[in-house]
Amino acid sequence: MSTQLPRLLAGLVDDAAVFPPGSAPLPEAVTAHRRHRTSWYADLVGPLLVPASAVTGRELHPLVDPAEGLVVGLIGDTGLDGLSAALAALPAGVTARQVEVAVAKRGEDPLPGLAELLKLADRSDVTAVYAEMPLTFGLMGALDALVDARAAGAPVAAKFRTGGLAAELFPTPAELAAVICACRDRELPFKLTAGLHHAVRHLEPETGFTHHGFANVLAATLAAAGGADVGRVAELLTATDPRPLLQPIEAGLDAARPLWVGYGSCSILEPLTDLIRLGLVNGGVQV
Repeated sequence: MSTQLPRLLAGLVDDAAVFPPGSAPLPEAVTAHRRHRTSWYADLVGPLLVPASAVTGRELHPLVDPAEGLVVGLIGDTGLDGLSAALAALPAGVTARQVEVAVAKRGEDPLPGLAELLKLADRSDVTAVYAEMPLTFGLMGALDALVDARAAGAPVAAKFRTGGLAAELFPTPAELAAVICACRDRELPFKLTAGLHHAVRHLEPETGFTHHGFANVLAATLAAAGGADVGRVAELLTATDPRPLLQPIEAGLDAARPLWVGYGSCSILEPLTDLIRLGLVNGGVQV
């Protein structure tokens, strides 16, 4: 296998180095992102995810050269109201490929927040908007609203949290399978965030939480796109042995990734190392 990454893995991992649990200082994250973008595995790496507050607070400005063409994803840590100001305050030469923001807290109806976010999607300078929604009350109605907005030309999609600093932020395999199949049924792209540093589902000693694996999600998404039911998708998400995951992934390496846009990770090298160990990528170098 060459050092070129398979098409299935292109842009899989957004660079969320400044977010927990990594929480790298922004200057270090920008420097490391430049290295990732010029490395042999550059095709694996999506944009650098930057808090909106770091843009409006002008923390990003002195770190970038207008000529370098830095591409970022803007994360709405200031809430929906602060995103327009952050977009207007982007440094010269920096492009926001995507905007991501939570539209509701757990237990809240996501539709009011989603309606506000859809106004932002009408802006000509916004390429993609991801509405982060909890896997609770009102979710299916919100997914339908996203489908309607996409049909009208809005560049919107869904985003879900698959981990974090609290146990309730980790959905069960059954919950995540239901969401994947719901997006499949609606032909709705989605992103994931948090907890997916490693390829295979495992108990993380540092947190005490069982983390989803990104290879599990990839195999499960491929199965869903092929028509698998929720039970089969959940089965793949539950697997702690990589072998049943590798067969569908290897069969689809040359095709574009269906539905799943990618995920944010505070580490790029951890998922890359797992991909090499599983034989899905051969960098020919020591990581």
